[in-house]
Amino acid sequence: MDGVSVSDESTPWMRLLRELFGDDAELALEELQRMGMDPEVLAAQAGLASSPAMMEHVLGQIRNLVSQSAGEDVNWSLAHDVARGVAAQGGDPSVNAAQASVHRQAVSRAELWLDAVTDFDPTRLEPRVWSRAEWVEATLPTWRVLAGPVAVSVSHALGGLLAGELDEDRDAGGLDPSGLMRSVSPTVCGMHMGQAAGEMAREAFGATDLGIPLLAEPRVVLIPSSISEFAKGLDVDEDEVRSFLALREAAHVRLFAAAPWLPGQLHALVERYSQGITIDLDALEEAVREAGMGDPARLQKALNRGIFASQHTDEQKATLESIETLLALIEGWVDDVTMRAAAPHLPNLGALREMMRRRRAAGGPAEDAFANLLDLELRPRRMRDAAAMWAALHARLGAEERDGVWSHPDLLPTSDDLGDWTAWVEAYVTRGEKDEMDVELERLLGSDDG
Repeated sequence: MDGVSVSDESTPWMRLLRELFGDDAELALEELQRMGMDPEVLAAQAGLASSPAMMEHVLGQIRNLVSQSAGEDVNWSLAHDVARGVAAQGGDPSVNAAQASVHRQAVSRAELWLDAVTDFDPTRLEPRVWSRAEWVEATLPTWRVLAGPVAVSVSHALGGLLAGELDEDRDAGGLDPSGLMRSVSPTVCGMHMGQAAGEMAREAFGATDLGIPLLAEPRVVLIPSSISEFAKGLDVDEDEVRSFLALREAAHVRLFAAAPWLPGQLHALVERYSQGITIDLDALEEAVREAGMGDPARLQKALNRGIFASQHTDEQKATLESIETLLALIEGWVDDVTMRAAAPHLPNLGALREMMRRRRAAGGPAEDAFANLLDLELRPRRMRDAAAMWAALHARLGAEERDGVWSHPDLLPTSDDLGDWTAWVEAYVTRGEKDEMDVELERLLGSDDG
């Protein structure tokens, strides 16, 4: 800046600080310098001093960030931008017409194969073939609903800790930089939400990978870039991998459409769980002190270090068990139906099935991201038991009565039932016979009384 002090009112930095903090601009500048964020030094290192246009662009970004966070607990606009940026890492080209056609054909085949093994109808909504960016745009509203309460709680806790740090500075004779930190907590939590959503976008094959529907209406979605990258690590033809994943996605969507109560119940359970989460303030404070207050990116990463209280209430434990059981039942049904539908068509079905089971059991970046947001592992821990249960029901009653279990939530087995699924299947299969015996017995007893 050619010898001109950044505190000079004519400098772009000082004009911005004056715009944002008014009479506190000088205090804000001193606090920035104290935290190692001297605008003059940073501008010189980035080569901004010799580029007025670039300087104005950076200042505009800062101005927008602060104004977006004003009055918000979480900067959702920033969450959106970060999610898009993370999803695009390594490239995220738009889906071309040829790719869209290939994947829609895979969905059409999957629907025909499913028609042979379930009476659940396909959705009437057209399938979508999306880039990762399009996946982010379509699913972020659901993440905001599911994870929003926790993000707000973290933001409040983080804001309180940052304010406490600043109070200590004032008590020690320091300056009052509270205006400068006003947007830090919403910014950090917005970055955290966006990072998680972006990481999920990089792994998603469709809109049902985690077993929870992420769209307002059940619709089949495929993400070609993720499917192609996944197929490269397998000794299976990509077309066969695509067909298998299309089958799973279409089976999920049929189930969610045929049991309209199911998406709502899943979302309600996750929301109930998230509303009961408490923050470990000691762990959060330690993370903040290690990261330092002046770097939102480091603060955001610090939120991944176990900031949630490790002890769950009895209600939380019961809700978690309900979520895991419902996910296991969903994944088990999809597994059984997919096997029956694909058996005549996919020669590597056994390997693909086992690969998917291991992937779901071990988790991955998507599940880890969800765990960081909600302290919730979306693992269908008893999926093999559930798949065996649905297969046994099919063998005893056929596809129509197997699928009839989804007609009402009260018909589904509980977690305890799933632990002894053979007894549950026997009870379910024979329940009609017992009813008929009871009716006949009552008829005979009534006749005797006569």
